[in-house]
Amino acid sequence: MGTSKSAAGSGRGISRRGLLIGAATATAAGTAVLARDKLERAWWRLPGVDKPRTPGEVDYARARWISASEANWRRADRPADYAVDRIVIHVTEGSYRSAVQVFQDPGHGAAAHYVVRRDGHVTQMIRELDVAFHAGNRSYNERSVGIEHEGFVDRPRDFTAAMYGGSARLAAEICERYGIPVDREHIVGHVEVPGANHTDPGPHWDWDRYLELVRAARKAGGRADASRG
Repeated sequence: MGTSKSAAGSGRGISRRGLLIGAATATAAGTAVLARDKLERAWWRLPGVDKPRTPGEVDYARARWISASEANWRRADRPADYAVDRIVIHVTEGSYRSAVQVFQDPGHGAAAHYVVRRDGHVTQMIRELDVAFHAGNRSYNERSVGIEHEGFVDRPRDFTAAMYGGSARLAAEICERYGIPVDREHIVGHVEVPGANHTDPGPHWDWDRYLELVRAARKAGGRADASRG
């Protein structure tokens, strides 16, 4: 229903001019916020500007640290310089040991932030602050955390309950840290990255099971945090 003439004439209604001014003010405020955000991110991209970090420190408390070769990642200060809004799921097409070895090889040219073994053990090889060369797409590298899983895409037996559980707990914490929704738009397979030439995690990766485990782990983590508070 429209505003009555008497209300408009009495000054008690909201005029079209007022609406336009309000909209313009809101737009200007939104633009200012975006500009400030861009300026803050530009600041963190300047040479010599780094967040404090400790050698060997892990982002996931249950992880063991083994450093990847510096040739396989780029130093950054995420999420201050690049917002993190994706997790990319990989499968190594080999053993845990071989994955760690190639990520330590400067000639390999690629590495993920984490490697998950069949028994659920998690190894961190690159800080989440930094950009890992794992997705084959620069934009996805800058915006995502990469999780490798020991095994082969054509061997469903490699995807054990322990692996799903260990990876899901890791992914839940990453999602909580960056506010990433637990869905298939934000947790993707390497095969789904634009321009990627990989097929992992393959047809035997149980996405429904995995996302259910991530949601359960995130919910459990939230209850634990609340109880501590």
